[in-house]
Amino acid sequence: MDAEAPAAAPVQEEVAPVPQEQQPEAKEQPEAKGQPEVRGEEAEAKPAKRPKSTAKKTRTVELTLTVTGTADGEWQADLVHGTKRVVQGLAISAAAVSRAAKELHEDIAGGIDEVIETARAQHRTRMEELEAELAKVKAALAELSDED
Repeated sequence: MDAEAPAAAPVQEEVAPVPQEQQPEAKEQPEAKGQPEVRGEEAEAKPAKRPKSTAKKTRTVELTLTVTGTADGEWQADLVHGTKRVVQGLAISAAAVSRAAKELHEDIAGGIDEVIETARAQHRTRMEELEAELAKVKAALAELSDED
C-alpha cells in the first residue's frame, strides 16, 4: 500500500516589487469596478464629476440704502433693489437716522451723531442770532409805538 504523503502546507511566494517603468500605465487599468475604461485624450476631455451638494442654497437679496445728510441737518434716503431704484430722495428726520444708526452698530451711530450734533450747534447759533434780531425789532417797534 502506498502511503499518502502528508498534505503540504501552503507556500507563500515573495513577490519582488516591479520597477515603475515596468508597471503598466494607470490609464490602462480601470480605476474602479463598474466604471468604463477611459483612455488617452478622452480622459483629459471629461473632467471628473463632483457629487452634487445636498446643502441648501441661500438666496441673497441685494438692497442698497443710501442715507445722505447735510450740515443743516436735512436727511434723505435712496433705496435700490438690484438695479431698480425703489425710493429716491425720501426726506427723513435726523432722529430717525440716529435711531437707525444705533440699531445697526455703535461705530455707525458715532459718526452720524457727530454730524447731527454739528447741525444742532449751527441751528442753536442761528436761533440765538434770530432771537437777538427779534429783540431789536421789538424794541424798535416799542419806540415807534410810544411816540404816538
